[in-house]
Amino acid sequence: MVFLYILIFIGSCVILTFAGKWLVDALSRIALILSLKEFVVAFFIMALGTSIPNLMIGIVSALNKVPVLSFGDVVGANIFDLSIVVGLAALVSRSGGLSCQSRTVQGSSFFTIVIAMLPLFLIFDGNLSRVDGLLLLLSFVTYALWLFSKKERFSKTYDDKNKVPFSLRGFFKDFVIILGGLGLLLAGGWGVVKSATFFAHTFNMPLGLIGMFVVAIGTCMPEAFFSFHAARKNQDWLIFGNLMGSVVITSTLILGIVAIIYPIQIDDFSPFAVARLFLIVAVIAFFVFLRTGCVITRKEGMILLGLYLAFLITQILTR
Repeated sequence: MVFLYILIFIGSCVILTFAGKWLVDALSRIALILSLKEFVVAFFIMALGTSIPNLMIGIVSALNKVPVLSFGDVVGANIFDLSIVVGLAALVSRSGGLSCQSRTVQGSSFFTIVIAMLPLFLIFDGNLSRVDGLLLLLSFVTYALWLFSKKERFSKTYDDKNKVPFSLRGFFKDFVIILGGLGLLLAGGWGVVKSATFFAHTFNMPLGLIGMFVVAIGTCMPEAFFSFHAARKNQDWLIFGNLMGSVVITSTLILGIVAIIYPIQIDDFSPFAVARLFLIVAVIAFFVFLRTGCVITRKEGMILLGLYLAFLITQILTR
Protein backbone atom coordinates (compact mmCIF):
# COMPACT_ATOMS: atom_id res chain seq x y z
CA MET A 1 0.00 0.00 0.00
CA VAL A 2 2.81 2.45 0.90
CA PHE A 3 4.65 1.64 -2.35
CA LEU A 4 1.47 2.33 -4.33
CA TYR A 5 1.07 5.78 -2.80
CA ILE A 6 4.75 6.55 -3.51
CA LEU A 7 4.12 5.77 -7.18
CA ILE A 8 0.98 7.95 -7.16
CA PHE A 9 2.96 10.84 -5.65
CA ILE A 10 5.82 10.59 -8.19
CA GLY A 11 3.42 10.18 -11.12
CA SER A 12 1.37 13.18 -10.02
CA CYS A 13 4.48 15.38 -9.83
CA VAL A 14 5.45 14.35 -13.38
CA ILE A 15 1.95 15.23 -14.63
CA LEU A 16 2.11 18.61 -12.91
CA THR A 17 5.49 19.36 -14.48
CA PHE A 18 4.39 18.82 -18.09
CA ALA A 19 0.94 20.40 -17.61
CA GLY A 20 2.56 23.55 -16.21
CA LYS A 21 4.81 23.88 -19.25
CA TRP A 22 1.93 23.45 -21.73
CA LEU A 23 -0.16 26.06 -19.90
CA VAL A 24 2.62 28.66 -19.92
CA ASP A 25 2.98 28.37 -23.69
CA ALA A 26 -0.78 28.33 -24.41
CA LEU A 27 -1.55 31.26 -22.10
CA SER A 28 1.21 33.36 -23.63
CA ARG A 29 -0.09 32.79 -27.16
CA ILE A 30 -3.70 33.60 -26.20
CA ALA A 31 -2.60 36.76 -24.37
CA LEU A 32 -0.81 37.94 -27.53
CA ILE A 33 -3.77 37.12 -29.77
CA LEU A 34 -6.32 38.89 -27.53
CA SER A 35 -3.91 41.69 -26.50
CA LEU A 36 -4.61 40.87 -22.87
CA LYS A 37 -2.22 41.45 -20.03
CA GLU A 38 -0.72 38.20 -18.85
CA PHE A 39 -1.39 39.24 -15.24
CA VAL A 40 -5.15 39.24 -15.73
CA VAL A 41 -5.11 36.13 -17.92
CA ALA A 42 -3.16 34.29 -15.22
CA PHE A 43 -5.43 35.61 -12.47
CA PHE A 44 -8.73 34.50 -13.98
CA ILE A 45 -7.62 31.40 -15.88
CA MET A 46 -4.65 29.94 -14.02
CA ALA A 47 -5.47 31.06 -10.49
CA LEU A 48 -9.04 29.80 -10.70
CA GLY A 49 -7.84 26.57 -12.29
CA THR A 50 -5.09 25.87 -9.77
CA SER A 51 -7.47 26.71 -6.92
CA ILE A 52 -9.94 23.98 -7.93
CA PRO A 53 -8.26 21.41 -5.62
CA ASN A 54 -8.60 23.86 -2.71
CA LEU A 55 -12.26 24.41 -3.59
CA MET A 56 -12.98 20.68 -3.80
CA ILE A 57 -11.29 20.05 -0.46
CA GLY A 58 -13.19 22.97 1.07
CA ILE A 59 -16.61 21.81 -0.14
CA VAL A 60 -16.00 18.18 0.86
CA SER A 61 -14.66 19.14 4.28
CA ALA A 62 -17.62 21.49 4.87
CA LEU A 63 -20.16 18.85 3.84
CA ASN A 64 -18.45 16.41 6.23
CA LYS A 65 -18.58 19.04 9.01
CA VAL A 66 -14.78 19.32 9.30
CA PRO A 67 -14.20 22.74 7.64
CA VAL A 68 -11.12 23.28 9.82
CA LEU A 69 -9.27 21.11 7.28
CA SER A 70 -10.02 23.69 4.57
CA PHE A 71 -8.98 26.56 6.82
CA GLY A 72 -5.66 24.84 7.49
CA ASP A 73 -5.24 24.21 3.76
CA VAL A 74 -5.77 27.89 2.89
CA VAL A 75 -3.45 29.22 5.61
CA GLY A 76 -0.72 26.71 4.78
CA ALA A 77 -1.10 27.25 1.02
CA ASN A 78 -0.78 31.02 1.33
CA ILE A 79 2.40 30.71 3.41
CA PHE A 80 3.82 28.20 0.92
CA ASP A 81 2.94 30.33 -2.13
CA LEU A 82 4.33 33.59 -0.72
CA SER A 83 7.57 32.00 0.50
CA ILE A 84 8.55 28.76 -1.26
CA VAL A 85 6.93 29.37 -4.67
CA VAL A 86 7.98 33.03 -4.93
CA GLY A 87 11.44 32.24 -3.57
CA LEU A 88 12.08 29.37 -6.01
CA ALA A 89 10.75 31.40 -8.96
CA ALA A 90 13.14 34.24 -8.09
CA LEU A 91 16.07 31.81 -7.86
CA VAL A 92 15.46 30.05 -11.21
CA SER A 93 14.60 33.23 -13.12
CA ARG A 94 17.09 33.87 -15.91
CA SER A 95 16.92 37.62 -15.31
CA GLY A 96 18.20 37.34 -11.75
CA GLY A 97 14.86 37.89 -10.06
CA LEU A 98 11.17 38.58 -10.59
CA SER A 99 10.49 41.98 -12.14
CA CYS A 100 7.26 43.76 -11.21
CA GLN A 101 7.26 47.19 -12.89
CA SER A 102 3.55 47.05 -13.70
CA ARG A 103 1.27 49.36 -11.72
CA THR A 104 -1.37 46.61 -11.84
CA VAL A 105 1.00 44.22 -10.04
CA GLN A 106 2.04 46.89 -7.55
CA GLY A 107 -1.55 47.87 -6.82
CA SER A 108 -2.66 44.25 -6.52
CA SER A 109 0.11 43.55 -4.00
CA PHE A 110 -1.64 45.81 -1.47
CA PHE A 111 -4.98 44.03 -1.97
CA THR A 112 -3.20 40.69 -1.69
CA ILE A 113 -1.65 41.30 1.73
CA VAL A 114 -4.86 42.75 3.16
CA ILE A 115 -7.02 39.92 1.84
CA ALA A 116 -4.52 37.22 2.92
CA MET A 117 -4.75 38.43 6.52
CA LEU A 118 -8.51 39.13 6.52
CA PRO A 119 -9.59 35.55 7.45
CA LEU A 120 -7.12 35.59 10.38
CA PHE A 121 -8.81 38.63 11.87
CA LEU A 122 -12.33 37.37 11.18
CA ILE A 123 -11.63 34.07 12.96
CA PHE A 124 -9.87 35.73 15.88
CA ASP A 125 -12.91 34.88 18.04
CA GLY A 126 -12.58 31.21 17.05
CA ASN A 127 -15.47 31.26 14.59
CA LEU A 128 -15.79 32.04 10.88
CA SER A 129 -19.54 32.50 10.58
CA ARG A 130 -21.81 32.68 7.54
CA VAL A 131 -21.80 36.47 7.87
CA ASP A 132 -18.00 36.36 7.77
CA GLY A 133 -18.28 34.13 4.70
CA LEU A 134 -20.44 36.71 2.94
CA LEU A 135 -17.91 39.41 3.83
CA LEU A 136 -15.13 37.32 2.27
CA LEU A 137 -17.16 36.83 -0.92
CA LEU A 138 -17.81 40.59 -1.03
CA SER A 139 -14.06 41.19 -0.73
CA PHE A 140 -13.45 38.98 -3.76
CA VAL A 141 -16.06 40.83 -5.83
CA THR A 142 -14.54 44.17 -4.77
CA TYR A 143 -11.09 43.11 -5.93
CA ALA A 144 -12.41 41.82 -9.27
CA LEU A 145 -14.30 45.07 -9.90
CA TRP A 146 -11.18 47.10 -9.08
CA LEU A 147 -9.07 44.98 -11.43
CA PHE A 148 -11.43 45.57 -14.35
CA SER A 149 -12.35 49.17 -13.50
CA LYS A 150 -9.78 50.56 -15.94
CA LYS A 151 -9.20 49.17 -19.42
CA GLU A 152 -5.41 49.55 -19.28
CA ARG A 153 -5.28 47.04 -16.44
CA PHE A 154 -6.39 44.18 -18.64
CA SER A 155 -5.35 45.23 -22.15
CA LYS A 156 -2.16 46.42 -23.79
CA THR A 157 -0.76 47.26 -27.20
CA TYR A 158 1.99 45.04 -28.59
CA ASP A 159 4.70 46.02 -31.03
CA ASP A 160 4.18 44.78 -34.57
CA LYS A 161 6.91 42.17 -34.18
CA ASN A 162 5.14 40.74 -31.12
CA LYS A 163 1.64 40.69 -32.56
CA VAL A 164 0.18 37.31 -33.40
CA PRO A 165 -2.38 37.15 -36.23
CA PHE A 166 -5.73 35.82 -35.11
CA SER A 167 -6.38 32.23 -36.11
CA LEU A 168 -9.59 30.55 -35.03
CA ARG A 169 -7.98 27.14 -35.36
CA GLY A 170 -4.92 28.19 -33.36
CA PHE A 171 -7.06 29.89 -30.71
CA PHE A 172 -9.27 26.80 -30.37
CA LYS A 173 -6.19 24.56 -30.15
CA ASP A 174 -4.70 26.65 -27.32
CA PHE A 175 -8.07 26.76 -25.56
CA VAL A 176 -8.23 22.95 -25.67
CA ILE A 177 -4.66 22.77 -24.37
CA ILE A 178 -5.62 25.04 -21.45
CA LEU A 179 -8.66 22.93 -20.58
CA GLY A 180 -6.64 19.73 -20.85
CA GLY A 181 -3.82 21.27 -18.83
CA LEU A 182 -6.18 22.37 -16.09
CA GLY A 183 -7.64 18.86 -16.03
CA LEU A 184 -4.16 17.38 -15.66
CA LEU A 185 -3.33 19.90 -12.94
CA LEU A 186 -6.47 18.91 -11.10
CA ALA A 187 -5.69 15.20 -11.45
CA GLY A 188 -2.07 15.69 -10.47
CA GLY A 189 -2.97 17.90 -7.52
CA TRP A 190 -5.47 15.37 -6.25
CA GLY A 191 -2.90 12.59 -6.60
CA VAL A 192 -0.41 14.53 -4.49
CA VAL A 193 -3.06 15.36 -1.89
CA LYS A 194 -4.30 11.77 -1.65
CA SER A 195 -0.83 10.29 -1.28
CA ALA A 196 0.42 12.99 1.10
CA THR A 197 -2.68 12.65 3.28
CA PHE A 198 -2.13 8.91 3.49
CA PHE A 199 1.43 9.42 4.76
CA ALA A 200 0.36 12.13 7.22
CA HIS A 201 -2.24 9.89 8.81
CA THR A 202 0.48 7.40 9.78
CA PHE A 203 1.89 10.07 12.13
CA ASN A 204 -1.52 10.80 13.69
CA MET A 205 -1.26 14.55 13.07
CA PRO A 206 -4.07 16.96 14.09
CA LEU A 207 -6.54 17.80 11.33
CA GLY A 208 -5.47 21.44 11.19
CA LEU A 209 -1.79 20.54 10.79
CA ILE A 210 -2.63 18.01 8.07
CA GLY A 211 -4.37 20.81 6.20
CA MET A 212 -1.50 23.28 6.70
CA PHE A 213 1.27 21.00 5.54
CA VAL A 214 0.21 17.81 3.75
CA VAL A 215 -2.88 19.10 1.95
CA ALA A 216 -1.60 22.67 1.44
CA ILE A 217 1.68 21.58 -0.12
CA GLY A 218 -0.20 19.17 -2.37
CA THR A 219 -2.67 21.80 -3.57
CA CYS A 220 0.18 24.27 -4.16
CA MET A 221 1.94 22.00 -6.63
CA PRO A 222 0.04 23.28 -9.71
CA GLU A 223 1.00 26.93 -9.16
CA ALA A 224 4.51 25.90 -8.04
CA PHE A 225 5.25 24.04 -11.28
CA PHE A 226 3.51 26.71 -13.35
CA SER A 227 5.59 29.48 -11.70
CA PHE A 228 8.80 27.50 -12.17
CA HIS A 229 8.26 27.19 -15.93
CA ALA A 230 7.11 30.81 -16.27
CA ALA A 231 10.22 32.01 -14.41
CA ARG A 232 12.46 30.09 -16.82
CA LYS A 233 10.75 31.97 -19.66
CA ASN A 234 10.96 35.37 -17.89
CA GLN A 235 7.16 35.66 -17.87
CA ASP A 236 6.92 37.36 -14.50
CA TRP A 237 3.39 38.76 -14.97
CA LEU A 238 2.12 35.21 -15.29
CA ILE A 239 3.76 34.32 -11.98
CA PHE A 240 2.41 37.29 -10.04
CA GLY A 241 -1.04 36.97 -11.59
CA ASN A 242 -1.21 33.29 -10.69
CA LEU A 243 0.14 33.62 -7.14
CA MET A 244 -1.76 36.77 -6.18
CA GLY A 245 -4.89 35.34 -7.73
CA SER A 246 -4.47 32.09 -5.79
CA VAL A 247 -4.02 33.94 -2.49
CA VAL A 248 -7.04 36.17 -3.14
CA ILE A 249 -9.28 33.35 -4.36
CA THR A 250 -8.48 30.89 -1.56
CA SER A 251 -8.71 33.54 1.17
CA THR A 252 -12.01 35.01 0.00
CA LEU A 253 -13.97 32.98 -2.54
CA ILE A 254 -13.14 29.51 -1.23
CA LEU A 255 -13.20 30.24 2.51
CA GLY A 256 -16.35 32.28 1.96
CA ILE A 257 -18.11 29.34 0.28
CA VAL A 258 -16.91 26.93 2.98
CA ALA A 259 -18.10 29.20 5.81
CA ILE A 260 -21.53 29.61 4.20
CA ILE A 261 -21.92 25.83 3.80
CA TYR A 262 -20.71 25.09 7.33
CA PRO A 263 -19.25 27.78 9.67
CA ILE A 264 -15.66 27.14 10.73
CA GLN A 265 -15.34 26.66 14.48
CA ILE A 266 -11.86 26.34 16.01
CA ASP A 267 -11.94 25.29 19.65
CA ASP A 268 -8.16 24.82 19.95
CA PHE A 269 -6.28 27.55 18.12
CA SER A 270 -2.83 26.39 19.25
CA PRO A 271 -2.02 24.53 15.98
CA PHE A 272 -2.67 27.80 14.10
CA ALA A 273 -0.83 30.16 16.46
CA VAL A 274 2.55 29.73 14.75
CA ALA A 275 1.00 29.67 11.27
CA ARG A 276 -0.86 32.93 11.91
CA LEU A 277 2.40 34.67 12.89
CA PHE A 278 4.36 33.36 9.91
CA LEU A 279 1.58 34.18 7.44
CA ILE A 280 1.65 37.80 8.61
CA VAL A 281 5.46 37.86 8.30
CA ALA A 282 5.30 36.22 4.85
CA VAL A 283 2.78 38.69 3.39
CA ILE A 284 4.66 41.69 4.81
CA ALA A 285 8.00 40.39 3.47
CA PHE A 286 6.43 39.74 0.05
CA PHE A 287 4.95 43.25 -0.02
CA VAL A 288 8.21 44.95 1.03
CA PHE A 289 10.36 42.98 -1.44
CA LEU A 290 7.89 43.71 -4.23
CA ARG A 291 7.91 47.44 -3.52
CA THR A 292 11.69 47.89 -3.12
CA GLY A 293 13.19 48.30 -6.57
CA CYS A 294 10.13 46.72 -8.22
CA VAL A 295 11.94 43.37 -8.28
CA ILE A 296 12.19 40.33 -6.00
CA THR A 297 15.89 39.46 -6.19
CA ARG A 298 17.49 36.07 -5.72
CA LYS A 299 18.77 37.18 -2.31
CA GLU A 300 15.24 38.08 -1.27
CA GLY A 301 14.09 34.74 -2.70
CA MET A 302 16.55 32.98 -0.39
CA ILE A 303 15.13 34.93 2.55
CA LEU A 304 11.61 33.76 1.65
CA LEU A 305 12.78 30.15 1.43
CA GLY A 306 14.45 30.52 4.83
CA LEU A 307 11.21 31.93 6.22
CA TYR A 308 9.31 28.75 5.34
CA LEU A 309 12.10 26.60 6.81
CA ALA A 310 11.84 28.63 10.02
CA PHE A 311 8.07 28.08 9.96
CA LEU A 312 8.54 24.30 9.73
CA ILE A 313 11.12 24.18 12.52
CA THR A 314 9.09 26.43 14.82
CA GLN A 315 5.94 24.39 14.20
CA ILE A 316 7.76 21.13 15.02
CA LEU A 317 9.40 22.52 18.17
CA THR A 318 6.15 23.98 19.53
CA ARG A 319 3.95 20.98 18.73
